[in-house]
Amino acid sequence: MQAFSLKNPLPYEDYVRFQEKSRENRRESILFLEHPLTITGGINYNIDNLLRNEDFLSEHGISLQYIKRGGDYTAHEPGQIVTYVHLDLKKREISISEFLDGVLEAAIYSTKKVWGLDLVKNPNAPGLYLSDSPNRKILSMGVLFKSWFTSYGIALNVSNDFSAFQCIHPCGQDWKSMISVSQLGLPSGEEKKKEWILAFRSGFLRNLKPVKEEIRA
Repeated sequence: MQAFSLKNPLPYEDYVRFQEKSRENRRESILFLEHPLTITGGINYNIDNLLRNEDFLSEHGISLQYIKRGGDYTAHEPGQIVTYVHLDLKKREISISEFLDGVLEAAIYSTKKVWGLDLVKNPNAPGLYLSDSPNRKILSMGVLFKSWFTSYGIALNVSNDFSAFQCIHPCGQDWKSMISVSQLGLPSGEEKKKEWILAFRSGFLRNLKPVKEEIRA
């Protein structure tokens, strides 16, 4: 399974096309990247959670995209580590819950290893939160499961400024509940981001079930 780390921010619509082709060819990969300022609405979006109209967003360079992943509104900003996992659940005989647990556990492991932060899940709100402040969200999650193939994924707030988040109630919550690594006074430069990416990749792949070989007559 290949993993790619992109240097330049990728327009969101380019990723949408990439994940569609990946599913069509059932081509597995992990992408680590950043997006330009973007707000996305998932299939369960509530229009009341969008606080600014499209003209305001356009004037401030914020793209608005409606997509097929689960969840409500969230935002992508330069300074995040966005991680997209494209996995064939059928061939690997992995359930949806096993996949979600695997992604979050790899993120918990990586964040602890790189920054010493303890993160916890919230069964009522997808994502990861600070264990000592469980109302402060540091990682958002939104995944699409279609034809037993995954796309979209997670976004860790490292050094982003929350300018796009201020235009929404992310997943129905107050944007001020969001927190980043840099706001915690921890180093958030490129080297630390690379460390996290390497740790996530090794942690996720280490526990990943192998592709089941087809038995041919």
